[in-house]
Amino acid sequence: MAKFMADHRIGILPGDGTGREVAVEAQRILNTIEANTNQGFEQTVIECGGQLYHETGEEWAEGSFDFCRDEADAIFLGAIGHPNAFLPNGDLAGGSVILGLRSGLDLYANVRPIKLYEGVPHKVHGKFTQIWEPGMVDMTILRENTEGLYHSLLRRSADRAMGRPPYEPPEMTFPGLEGEVAYDPRPISEHGSERLIRMGFEIAETRNGAPIDGVKRVSCIDKSNVTRGCQLFRRTFDKVSKHYPSAELDYGYIDAFTQWITRSPESYDVVVTSNMFGDIATDLGAVLQGGMGMAASGNIGDKHAFFEPVHGSAPKYAGMDKVNPIASINSIQMMMDWLGRKNNDDELVQIGQLIDQSVADHLRSGDSLTYDLGGSASCSSVGKSIADRLSSKLKEQF
Repeated sequence: MAKFMADHRIGILPGDGTGREVAVEAQRILNTIEANTNQGFEQTVIECGGQLYHETGEEWAEGSFDFCRDEADAIFLGAIGHPNAFLPNGDLAGGSVILGLRSGLDLYANVRPIKLYEGVPHKVHGKFTQIWEPGMVDMTILRENTEGLYHSLLRRSADRAMGRPPYEPPEMTFPGLEGEVAYDPRPISEHGSERLIRMGFEIAETRNGAPIDGVKRVSCIDKSNVTRGCQLFRRTFDKVSKHYPSAELDYGYIDAFTQWITRSPESYDVVVTSNMFGDIATDLGAVLQGGMGMAASGNIGDKHAFFEPVHGSAPKYAGMDKVNPIASINSIQMMMDWLGRKNNDDELVQIGQLIDQSVADHLRSGDSLTYDLGGSASCSSVGKSIADRLSSKLKEQF
């Protein structure tokens, strides 16, 4: 199909370790879409991360953040993290990439779908098993992404990315404690909570409800029986919920939620929670969908977004063509959906649905699974298989 110019500028940040391998498969999906539709993608690859810092003393080239902020329509990130690559202040080298983008672009919602596909075993019992049927696990967790326990680190990372003097939290004293004391403030604001919670209710309107009963349900998960920040988060949830009367409200404390999410995940539709709680709970949720290799995510704000697999750089597997690329492929699916809704482009939304169907068909066949799902297929062979299925669907549809 003839194209005169790219419709969308996509920043590709491969990062470290296996992030570089799964980024190739993410690009394969973009190339497949471009080859079979009238959608065009100008892909700009930006080297970044701990390994680059180890080799050059830079986490990414000067101007990279400016490109992501001012020129990219969407961003894909592979993974960040390299052994023994740390900044002089002790922060992880590469943090100004992932955390700097989250804070510097005000990407306040970390959106993590948790969905079990047919043909995917998981390890709730410590071995490959299938105690949950496909369709019983289908929820979306929204984690606040700019505040909470990570606030100071996020601000430091954004300052490095934007060339500002580094932020440090105010000094505090803790009566009754002795010896060296380290601490991290956990600021939670009404504004930050409100916009995240509002997005949660809006996402619930687009979904089919909880698997167990089809009810559109939004769950507020916090620790409001103990912490003031969570009390504010819950009050804000109650205030926002009044604008969405069609959604059923649900509440839970994070410690109990970690039991319920594994005991009865079919009861959950959309979950909203704070930064640290969401970080931990979604890693647990990934177990229900087959592991971190299946877990996609989007970091979303009002103007910008970047998409990434939830997993890390897995340096021990780097260069082995072994890891599961589906989390990255599904992150591209989320990117297409976000770009489509942002630009009122139904075709992009439909393309996102076809990516999801291609992943589902691949997994249902059971012919080519990576090691984490009990198979021995390579990263590249899985990526190619899904891209081939997508190509066929796009040709039929467009």
